[in-house]
Order: sequence, then structure tokens, then C-alpha cells
Amino acid sequence: MVVRVQTADFDVGAELTAFTAGRTDIGAVVTFTGLVRGEANGRELRCMTLEHYPGMTEAELQRIDAEAHRRWPLQSSLIVHRIGTLHPGDNIVLVMAASPHRLVAFEAAAFLMDYLKSKAPFWKKEVAVDGTGSWVDARDSDADALGRWS
Repeated sequence: MVVRVQTADFDVGAELTAFTAGRTDIGAVVTFTGLVRGEANGRELRCMTLEHYPGMTEAELQRIDAEAHRRWPLQSSLIVHRIGTLHPGDNIVLVMAASPHRLVAFEAAAFLMDYLKSKAPFWKKEVAVDGTGSWVDARDSDADALGRWS
């Protein structure tokens, strides 16, 4: 289980290589990479700023990662979430879940992403190309997706 919150970009290929290096117990790895979209609610975006509370955020991500390991027989997992100012096309989040079988890896990765989208302690502000900005509210659809794991 690895959790990182960082300003630096990540290389998905390098992360996957490191994640699976020397592992013969893994039969499936599911990865999800979230990117900054170029538009939101019909507005072209210039950037998105992500904020968090250091220490609290990492602890909460580690808690939910541990929960995924309690629910599914995972061999390993990884959560990398970026903070700071990001631009359209930039990486925001990387989740990897590894298990002996694909269904477990898919379910665990979906669980982790549903949690990250609805409950993780990050605050996001979108800034349009015209300079107007707005904080991103949680979506009902994200809460509904998380509800399937209750």
C-alpha cells in the first residue's frame, strides 16, 4: 500500500513498472489515471487548483486504502494524488490495484476512485479562460457511486 500526495507530475508507465517489479503473485493490475479536462459546465478552463490539509489528507487516503485491502484480497495498491495548480491535460490522480484475479482489481480500483471523487479531503477550484473561478462541489452522481460500497 502506497499513498502519495504531491505537486510533481507522475509517469504512469514508470509507476506501473515499479509497482510490478519482481512480483509474480500478481495476475491483474487495474490502473486509473485522472486528467484535468479542458472544460467544465460549458466553460473553457485555464487551470484547476487543488488544495488539501497536509497530514490529514494522507492519513485519510491511507485509511481508505487499508479498507480496500480489508474488502478484497489485494496484493498491492497505489494512490498518487496531485495538488497545486494544474492545467488541461495534466495528470491529477493515479490509482493502481493488483490482485491474483482481474475482478478483484477492477472492484478495488473502482472503490478507491469512488471514494476519492466523493469523500477525499481535497478542495478544487476551476478557473476559466476568462479569469472567473469557482469551487467544485461534490456531485450527486459521485455520492451515488460511493453508496454502492456501503
